[in-house]
Amino acid sequence: MQAKIIKLDPEIDLPHYATAESAGFDIAAAENAVIQPGKLVLVKTGLIIQAPMGHFLLLASRGSLPIKKGLMIANGIGVIDRDFAGPTDEIMVELFNFSPNQVEIKKGERIAQGLFLPVDQIQWVPVEKIEEQSRGGFGHSGGYQK
Repeated sequence: MQAKIIKLDPEIDLPHYATAESAGFDIAAAENAVIQPGKLVLVKTGLIIQAPMGHFLLLASRGSLPIKKGLMIANGIGVIDRDFAGPTDEIMVELFNFSPNQVEIKKGERIAQGLFLPVDQIQWVPVEKIEEQSRGGFGHSGGYQK
C-alpha cells in the first residue's frame, strides 16, 4: 500500500516504522515547543499526508509519551480524513501536558504514531425500532446495577 506525503521542511524525516512488525509509524515534531502544565499546544509535523483510498490516518500517543514526558494527545486520538491533504493541510499534533512541570519538545522528537485504517461510509436506514427488548445495560452486557 502507498500513501502520498509532502515534506514542508526538508530537514524533517519521513515517518518510519521502528521495527519490521510495528503497527504504527513514528511521527516527529517539526519545531521546538514548550508546553506549560495543564495546557494544550498544537505541534507542527511539517507533513501533509493523504491516506490511501478507503482509509484514514489515525494519530495516537506513543506509548512512552505519558510516562517520559507527561504528555498525551488531547483527544486520545486524532482522525485525519483522506481529503485533509490540501496544500496548507499540515498535520499538527494537539498535545496536552497533564504533568505539574513544563515540558519541552525538540524538533525531530517523536511525538505521535500513525496508523492507516480502513473506513466505510454507511447509509443510514431510519426505522421505528431496532430490537424487541432493551438489554438495560450501561456499556456492557451485564446490565447497570443501581
